[in-house]
Amino acid sequence: MFVDIAKIHLKAGNGGDGAVSFHREKYVAAGGPDGGDGGKGGDIIFVADKNLSTLADFRYKRKYAAENGENGRGGRCTGKSADDLIIRVPEGTVIKDTESGRIIADISDGEPTVIAKGGKGGWGNTHFATATRQVPRFAKRGAEGEKLDVTLELKLLADVGLIGFPNVGKSTLVSVVSEAKPKIANYHFTTLTPVLGVVRLGEGSSFVMADIPGLIEGAGEGVGLGHEFLRHVERCRLLLHVIDISGSEGRDPIEDFKKINRELSVYSKELSERPQIIVGNKCDLCDEEKINAVHKYFEDKGYAFFPIMAAIAEGTAPLINHIAASLQKLPPVKRYEAEPKPREDYLKPKARTFNIRVCDGVYIVENAPWLLNIMNDINPEDYESLQYFERVLRSSGIVDALKNSGIKEGDTVSVYDVEFDYVE
Repeated sequence: MFVDIAKIHLKAGNGGDGAVSFHREKYVAAGGPDGGDGGKGGDIIFVADKNLSTLADFRYKRKYAAENGENGRGGRCTGKSADDLIIRVPEGTVIKDTESGRIIADISDGEPTVIAKGGKGGWGNTHFATATRQVPRFAKRGAEGEKLDVTLELKLLADVGLIGFPNVGKSTLVSVVSEAKPKIANYHFTTLTPVLGVVRLGEGSSFVMADIPGLIEGAGEGVGLGHEFLRHVERCRLLLHVIDISGSEGRDPIEDFKKINRELSVYSKELSERPQIIVGNKCDLCDEEKINAVHKYFEDKGYAFFPIMAAIAEGTAPLINHIAASLQKLPPVKRYEAEPKPREDYLKPKARTFNIRVCDGVYIVENAPWLLNIMNDINPEDYESLQYFERVLRSSGIVDALKNSGIKEGDTVSVYDVEFDYVE
């Protein structure tokens, strides 16, 4: 099954916690702190794999999590950093932030790309020793790894894209000029998935041609296969517009051309301005007068026109040579640049929000997840650690908020099930 879009959840590994430890050795009365740092959490890395052609694997597994770093140990031993999680995707996969639609990366070459970074390991108590604090009984927890929801979109990497109504001969053309073997039959939408074919011109010279499933009127708004396959034309440097010059199905080839271009314009103005070569297929089913009339119409419009009979490869050689010459003058296949996070995300300070609620004489501090992380680092049996916690309560405005709520000395304060008496 061809799957070209998928939504998944990523969670990089957390850093390991720092250790609280003290050196113990015979004849050494006070060895001092020797708690090691925690190891780094694993990153989530995406890599392009030429052996993959769809995103089908992501239909069955939606959550990907890297391993956490190991905790630090005594003897200044740093915890082991976790292995990175490697996710392989087809070439041409664009990764977007699901919530904002921001492009995070375009996986179109062999370079590994880090999408979610693992958390740093926490410091062991060795780092907190000073001349006045010689016995630190606390360490720092490891940082949390990044987590985000992303959308994977496969946009085929092809130099030339074949567009046109169903049953005009696109698949036949690809089959005779390349090594691709698409399904060919005399009915609409025989091709239900894009097909890539490599057209070889000689040693060391080739280009990639994509047979895009037939478009119909309204495709720009998603009618028929619509947007599902229009995205695969976006990277193409050149469009090969195939028309049924004979009108064998009762349609006018020039009107077909206008309708398809109208749909391209609705979908993307940039795509509608992409260079096009017009291919008039099924010339064996109409007279020379009609071929000349259609040829003149496109010539007057400034388009290169090639009449062919794809079924017997008649006229395909001059077409392929013209395509190769045209590609030499065009820029390389489009790459999507990663979009930076909105500037305000960097400028706004990390919010230290909280609420004060009074219940049966107890002053409850709640809705403060940032404070919970700090409390996990606190050792309630260590005086210096408790002093640090008190400084946090004052600097964050919690103490002032408690005063404004009417707290008095001796009243009980509750912070995430930890209770203590308030002291001025």
